[in-house]
Amino acid sequence: MAIRQIIHIDHVKCNGCGECIPDCPEGALQIIDDKAHLISDIFCDGLGACIGTCPQGAISTIEREAEEYDERVTMENIVKAGPNVIKAHLKHLKDHAQTRYFNIAVEVLEEKGISLPDMDEEAPCGCPGTEMTVIEAPHDVGSGDGDLPSALRQWPVQIHLLHPKAPFFDNSHLLLLADCVAAANPNLHSQLIHGKTVAMGCPKLDDSGAYIEKLSEIIKQNRIKSVTVATMEVPCCGGMIRIAEEAITLSGKDTPLIKEMISIKGELM
Repeated sequence: MAIRQIIHIDHVKCNGCGECIPDCPEGALQIIDDKAHLISDIFCDGLGACIGTCPQGAISTIEREAEEYDERVTMENIVKAGPNVIKAHLKHLKDHAQTRYFNIAVEVLEEKGISLPDMDEEAPCGCPGTEMTVIEAPHDVGSGDGDLPSALRQWPVQIHLLHPKAPFFDNSHLLLLADCVAAANPNLHSQLIHGKTVAMGCPKLDDSGAYIEKLSEIIKQNRIKSVTVATMEVPCCGGMIRIAEEAITLSGKDTPLIKEMISIKGELM
């Protein structure tokens, strides 16, 4: 068991319409007693393909203790559903840059003698929260009276949701942000985010191996001018520095690494 992102269904809001079912090629959802249910943690990757098609807004993602997602077991289930479901699942993994899971899925297909479907001309999977958006950030985010403008240059920001080929990464300075920093530092946008693209996560609760793999691909496939790691002054945050160092090494590039630390009082140390 591990703490990870997984689907949550509000059964008060859910009316059992079933519109979420086709958008879960992994087979993690079923309609039981007129309500949608997550039938197995093992089948749910937590990426949220089913969220956008729920007309009642009953589906969200939460962090909780759950069994680890198992791509091999999931593929055994998906293969039974036929070629269109196989294609939808592989496209889902590809669009979320889930390279490790994608490779496992391909291995299963090869073992079963099933041809890999052509996905190059397909549209992205369209999962909510993953649509790449470049935001025109203001030039001045300094201190002053009144509400301060956001310096965020892109969406999404969570590492698991970022695509290595997103246009906002190329020729940018990357900020690897431990998520507690966002809550602690009142000057986050002016001191750290301004002029950078953001990749955000928790080195203690999330899968550090997946983070290293994703970040190394981002650095490898783009001209990243520098990587700044912003962490809290607590021991568990040190893992984010290790993630950055290993990702740079794995990328094969000599990208400068800058380390920033925030005190538990929110001060830039």
